[in-house]
Amino acid sequence: MTPISAFRAYQGLTPAKSSAGFTLLEIILVLTIIGMAAILVVPNIGNLDARTFSTQIRHANTLLNFARRTAVVQGQPASIEFYAESQEENESVPSRTAVGKWQSYGAELFFIDSTEREKVVEEKIEITFFPEGGSTGGTLIMALDERREAIEIDPFTGRVSTGIENE
Repeated sequence: MTPISAFRAYQGLTPAKSSAGFTLLEIILVLTIIGMAAILVVPNIGNLDARTFSTQIRHANTLLNFARRTAVVQGQPASIEFYAESQEENESVPSRTAVGKWQSYGAELFFIDSTEREKVVEEKIEITFFPEGGSTGGTLIMALDERREAIEIDPFTGRVSTGIENE
């Protein structure tokens, strides 16, 4: 026995052991941080479809208002084409009066005309605005899962309004 180890044995000390593992405090701290991150990240993943749907609604509304202004300012009819499914650029030939197009990304598209008939848009529908301020009018209904949003186009004034569709 060396003099140093004899001294430690006398004092009741053992040679220093290497620290193996984590303390309970470190484990609790890491789990708390992971839990806080999960609270922030998980809800945002679930709302991705809802945000995409809201973006599609805003885009359609913007295009309709743009066509309305264009028709009044230029003094010529202006229209927007709504496609029920995504189209390749070369697939569709726009009409002469088209100033924009909207493509669905997973949302179903319905149209209610001025006679209150609802029909499913299978390919495309065109909404035209006239220089006097009128339009072809109707209500576009976009649906994704349980959400349904309606965009109403007044046939006399061309005014565009958006709201939740009541069944």
